[in-house]
Amino acid sequence: MGLVEPETVTQSQPALARAVNLNQPRVLVLNVSYEPLHVCSVKRAITLMMYGIAEVIENSDDVVRSPSTVMPVPSVIRLKRYIRRPRVHPIPFSRRNVMRRDFYTCQYCGSRQDLTLDHVLPRSRGGRHIWENVVVACRSCNQRKGNKTPEEIGFRLRVPPKAPSFGLYAYGHASEWQPTWQKYIY
Repeated sequence: MGLVEPETVTQSQPALARAVNLNQPRVLVLNVSYEPLHVCSVKRAITLMMYGIAEVIENSDDVVRSPSTVMPVPSVIRLKRYIRRPRVHPIPFSRRNVMRRDFYTCQYCGSRQDLTLDHVLPRSRGGRHIWENVVVACRSCNQRKGNKTPEEIGFRLRVPPKAPSFGLYAYGHASEWQPTWQKYIY
């Protein structure tokens, strides 16, 4: 019986820039139908993948290392079996939830600084304070728009406003959102 050489770890994966908290909720879990279910920890996501319950859809830039393995940290996973989701209560309309829905980005110019809320159809012209009429806008776009509609001033909305249907808004994981999640949440 000969000696077995230990496997060497290849450095094809990006280097770990910061420590990854494996218990932090940072992995989006999708149903088989690609509808978002919830956010789980990295540890739970890796467990689901190892047992064959889920598959990786997208990876983050971070990696998890063991003495013999380097594994990319998943950002989005999809379950292999359909899970019936209980009926979710509507997400409450609030400033914080509008900011979360629009990913803290001005819906006119894309700025992420000095943000306010804007009524697409101004309240003085009959616009209501509802999900479908309120968007995030930077202060300068909001002041330039004033009492006009976006069409009158030549602005175009990046994403048409609508009520969100996913419970991330209610559970407060906005600080853990990944940019890759946006296409699965809307």
